[in-house]
Amino acid sequence: MNFWWVNHKQTFSHEFGGNYIWCPKLMKNGNRSHFYEMIREVKPGDLIFSYANAAIQGFGFATTHCYSCPRPNEFGKIGEAWDSKGWRADVNFRKFPTPLRTADHAQNIGPLLPGRYSPLQQNGYGNQGAYFSKIGQALALFIAKIADPQLLSALQSLQQSEESLLAEIALPVLQEWEDQQQKTIESTFGITETTRKALVQARVGQGRFKRAVSNYERACRITKVENLTHLVASHIKPWRESNNEERLSEGNGLLLTPSMDHLFDRGFISFEDSGDLITSPIADTLSLQRMGVPTEAIINVGRFNSDQKHFLDYHRSEILLKSAS
Repeated sequence: MNFWWVNHKQTFSHEFGGNYIWCPKLMKNGNRSHFYEMIREVKPGDLIFSYANAAIQGFGFATTHCYSCPRPNEFGKIGEAWDSKGWRADVNFRKFPTPLRTADHAQNIGPLLPGRYSPLQQNGYGNQGAYFSKIGQALALFIAKIADPQLLSALQSLQQSEESLLAEIALPVLQEWEDQQQKTIESTFGITETTRKALVQARVGQGRFKRAVSNYERACRITKVENLTHLVASHIKPWRESNNEERLSEGNGLLLTPSMDHLFDRGFISFEDSGDLITSPIADTLSLQRMGVPTEAIINVGRFNSDQKHFLDYHRSEILLKSAS
């Protein structure tokens, strides 16, 4: 289990009430922020403290890994200053009996803050530039002790069992996002019925897109399964994040078995341009091994063409889950 701290600021009511955290992928100047990149490390069962209005309002356990997701519509004008592309993780937030004003406990909290990328200043007030930060176990236990004894008891029991509280089950937001994209395709004037059908089938890695990809790809890059019946055409740049041209481009595809397609689509694996397989440090190693992904040696899956390299650059930058440190 990891321990995190989120400074909600203006989006507190949306995120806490909606049981999620969200941040843009890029800052206003186009650069990446360590405070945004750290969200890519979140795992189900991680504890996240919610800070807003100069107090820790409550806590939650992450119910999903991080995933690429557009800016929530409910942010309205508040979110217009941020990039529309972002990272999201779902969290089952609950409020403390009484919000914990950190300035009142600055003397005790200060020594427990991380040396770099701290969510708070030494005086106990929020660090203006910090959105998401990793904190140590000692600070997490101190907060639980004075804010919610039931949480403290749960954490102590969890430490003894060394088991994760939660496991990711579903990502309804991604399903809704793709459903909306499909509705747009189905209602857009000027798209031929043949193309419309191909775009919808491409969503699940079938149809015209699969036939086009199979002209270049002969087998799953990892498992080496060759029978097309057991393979899907997996988009390198996800279907939900692609435009219509990209959705049907054979250069935006790989043939993968369904389990490899899942790992690739969720950012648990990726590929270097050289063909070397990348396994995310966030992924569960034992699960990867049982699914047939080698994790103990460098595996090269073969060359990629120039179009595939273009889309793989996007996948590594915008989809792959990785450590910010």
